[in-house]
Amino acid sequence: MNSTAHLEIVSPGAYASIQDSGRRGFRRIGVPWAGVLDPRLMRIANALVGNPGTTPVIECFDGGLQVLARGAAMRVAVAGDAVIEIEHAGERKPVPAWRSITLADGDIMRIRRMGSGRIAALALEGLALPQVLGSASTYARAALGGVDGRALAAGMCLPAQAASGVERILPQVPAAEERPIRVVRGPQADHFSAETFETLLGSDYRVTAEADRMGVRLEGPVLGHVGAAEIISDATVPGSIQVPGKGQPIVLLADAQTAGGYPKIATVIGSDIPRLAACRPGQTLRFAAVSAVEGERIARETEAETLALLAAICPFAAEGVDEAALYAVNLVSGVVHALSAEYRPLTAAED
Repeated sequence: MNSTAHLEIVSPGAYASIQDSGRRGFRRIGVPWAGVLDPRLMRIANALVGNPGTTPVIECFDGGLQVLARGAAMRVAVAGDAVIEIEHAGERKPVPAWRSITLADGDIMRIRRMGSGRIAALALEGLALPQVLGSASTYARAALGGVDGRALAAGMCLPAQAASGVERILPQVPAAEERPIRVVRGPQADHFSAETFETLLGSDYRVTAEADRMGVRLEGPVLGHVGAAEIISDATVPGSIQVPGKGQPIVLLADAQTAGGYPKIATVIGSDIPRLAACRPGQTLRFAAVSAVEGERIARETEAETLALLAAICPFAAEGVDEAALYAVNLVSGVVHALSAEYRPLTAAED
C-alpha cells in the first residue's frame, strides 16, 4: 500500500456515498441496514478489480461523479449502464463500463451519465475503510460509516493501493428487465379491501421526484384504507410499501426508518428492490403479486444468475492480445529467464 496514494473526489454528482453490504443486526435498536441498493453491481465491480465481493464501493446516481487518481496508478471498475470517460494528459477518451481500468497518476474518470437505470457502483482495488457497527456503509442521517459519516463531497479522499494483476472484463452484461415489480402481501394487508389490492396490482404508478436512498414515493390511483389510516408503529424492512392517509404508496429502501405508523399493503421481494430503486423520477411501473414461497425461489434464481455473471469475468486482452499473460511466461519453448531459479550454467558435457 502506498500511503500517499488516494482517489480524490472531484465531484460527487447527484449523490455518491460509500456503501457495502450493510449494517445488519441492529434494526431492533433503530439502526437501518443502509448498504448498496443493488448488491449485484457491488459484487461485479469488486470482482473486476480483484476485491472480495463485499468490499465498500462508491454508489452513485444519474452520472456526474468525477474522481482523480493521486500518488500512484490505481485500478477501478464501474458496474452499471454508465457512459464513462477518462481524461489523461488533457485528452479525453470514452471507456466502457463492466471492466477494470488502470488510472495513471493524475488521470480523471468521469461518469458522464447513465443509460438505463440510475445506479452505478465504482470499485477501487484494495479499498479499506473503518467499520462502524460492522459496516463501512454511509448512513448520513446518523453520521455513521463512510467518510466522516457523510455522503461524498468534492475534496474527500479514499486510500488507494498501486494497481496490480491484470485487467478484467464482464463479457456479457446483465440484461435489463421490463417485468412488473413483484410483491408479497404486507403485514397489514387486512387494512385494505381486496379491490384496493387489485388496484395496486392493476395500475400504473409513477415515480415522483421524492425518490432517494430512503424510499420512493409513487403517484397513481388512490389506495383507500379499511378503517384507520394509521397503526401503532410497527417494524418495517426495505421493500415495505406503506400507504399514508392520502392513499399514495411509499416504497421503503435501504436508509428508511426501522418502524412506522402507516399500514403496509405489500412488500417488494428482495430480488426486485434494485430494479425499483433504479427507476428515475417520472418513470412508471407496475406491480405483480407472488407468494412467499415463489419469492424465495426467485431469490435463489437471482443468486444463481449473479454467480454465473461473476464466474464469467475474465482477463481483458487489449487489441486481442493479453500482454500481461505474455510477459508472465516464456515466449519461446526451451528458453528461461536468466535470473529465474531454473537457470544454471551449462556443464562442459552439455555444451
